[in-house]
Amino acid sequence: MRVGLFGGSFDPVHYGHLLLAEACREQCDLDEIWFLPAAVPPHKQGSSLSSGEARAEMLELAVAGNTGFLVSRFELDRGGVSYTVDTLRHFSEETPEAELFFLMGADMLHDLPNWREAETVCRLAVPIVAQRPGEDAVDYGGLAPVASAERIARFRDFQIDMPQIDLSSSEIRQRVAEGLSIRYRTPRAVQKYIQTHGLYVAAASE
Repeated sequence: MRVGLFGGSFDPVHYGHLLLAEACREQCDLDEIWFLPAAVPPHKQGSSLSSGEARAEMLELAVAGNTGFLVSRFELDRGGVSYTVDTLRHFSEETPEAELFFLMGADMLHDLPNWREAETVCRLAVPIVAQRPGEDAVDYGGLAPVASAERIARFRDFQIDMPQIDLSSSEIRQRVAEGLSIRYRTPRAVQKYIQTHGLYVAAASE
């Protein structure tokens, strides 16, 4: 069983997230994608996020009906800063029969050697790197200090081509704050949830 772990703040989830997940599922022959809303993303400590409950509920609305997409509240239930290595350890112990992958953009790959226990991260799971049209070729050379040449060669097999879609959660929050439409940027059920719960009506923060 191949499982892709997709972590992030998802504040809110949008079609870019869903398209990335589907591209990874299809191109890497994954059985399931598990969306993992973070309690506190390491790179966003000190930032104001919507409640974990709201972010998880929006994700569940967004993936409803897709049996290959699941939402895990593991990081929310654990609380604290959501480090990838801790999440991978948990799922490698809970589901030892599964081969784990984690989804990331090409820009994040350059920083991976600086992640907490990067060598363990590279041992426990395979990064699926999404490359957008027009970007330079993905450079895996920077992983040499934290992964063997054989392991890096396997990583190269799971690079995917990501369709171009220019969406961001911060843009959606800003549009809501300005009273602009977010239709066709996020699923209709998520849009209605945002409206019903009055999310993002204050000035959006990056």
